[in-house]
Amino acid sequence: MPVKRQTTPKKQADFEEFEATELYCGQCRRAVPVRKYLLLVLPEGDKYEYRCQFCGSTVGDKIDHNGDFYRILKT
Repeated sequence: MPVKRQTTPKKQADFEEFEATELYCGQCRRAVPVRKYLLLVLPEGDKYEYRCQFCGSTVGDKIDHNGDFYRILKT
């Protein structure tokens, strides 16, 4: 008789991606609200840059593989 293997259903992720609202700014020396700017449209996704709302310095970046501009290049 064949043995039935019990498979566990794949757990769905609780989130797809994070969206930063505050990051640490080295210039201001504290956590600050940030703005997200589209930097590049790449074959692997849209590259965004996070900038401090107060001084404008770059505090981080992100590649969005599900972005609007990425879908345009894919088609």
